[in-house]
Amino acid sequence: MSKRDYYDILGVSKEASQDDLRQAHRRLVRKLHPDVNKEDDASSRFSEVQEAYDVLSDPEKRSQYDRFGHSGMGAGQPGPQSGAAPWSDVDPETFESVFGDFFGGGGGGFNAGGFSGQGRRARKPAPRRGSDLQHELDITFLVAARGGTETLRLSGQDGTEEKIEVRIPAGVQDGATLRVRGKGGSGSAGGPDGDIRLKLRVGPHPWYRRDGLDLMMDVPITIVESALGTSVELPLLSGSVALRIPPGTGSGVKLRMNGRGITDAKGVSGDFLAVVSVVGPKSLSEEDQAALAEIGERLEDPRRSLPWSESFDS
Repeated sequence: MSKRDYYDILGVSKEASQDDLRQAHRRLVRKLHPDVNKEDDASSRFSEVQEAYDVLSDPEKRSQYDRFGHSGMGAGQPGPQSGAAPWSDVDPETFESVFGDFFGGGGGGFNAGGFSGQGRRARKPAPRRGSDLQHELDITFLVAARGGTETLRLSGQDGTEEKIEVRIPAGVQDGATLRVRGKGGSGSAGGPDGDIRLKLRVGPHPWYRRDGLDLMMDVPITIVESALGTSVELPLLSGSVALRIPPGTGSGVKLRMNGRGITDAKGVSGDFLAVVSVVGPKSLSEEDQAALAEIGERLEDPRRSLPWSESFDS
């Protein structure tokens, strides 16, 4: 079952001030406290109110909740502690102001456990680690391949912007996750802050594509270059290379250059593969057509040796 909205639990709007939150909290504490309300669900409802108030009364937690909802709170955020009374986290000031008259107080003082000197002492909350926040970061193909830095902009609760330089290791792939430590949700009671988990989204490149650390590139050649062979200058991630294309190279042939692909942060390198594509001419003069036809008559039929060609023999 999905959790209820914290503002709905306290019965306030998202624009509620801190005074509005305190008044709503005290009203609900008086109504739902198990020592006053004997309904079966009073304890669980009271715990729900405490959790909502704990988040919304803290400006930083409230900012995270407003931005990310319950997912921004994470597993380490407020909630009733196992084995603890649901009212044990009510601060003494609220407890005194709400229940002082009810219990006949008037100078004796209360803590979250009951009468001063008679109940147990208010328990110091245990340190809690802040929640981890999820974020996507778009990077270019070349930054993913070569490595580099990207600027992550975070909005503070006071409206200020914090810029964090994120180091992108060479060779990362689309969907990889990086962790930025200590920049997530704030810890409570002295607990450490959470982290930001960045999921990388790698953009395409106009002529490169990759398979792991192998770098691939389509290389179109003419029918003459296919027949006679040629040398083609190609760009690499760093520098360039003169690739020799042997005579008789057809479409789909992959020419491999070992170790000239992507090198990752550990120093492991992939290969560079040129994927050849033979491009026929769109138009020929009558003279060129005649010359090619004459050559074609002398060439061996490449389909003659294929099994399916026998089905057409008379």
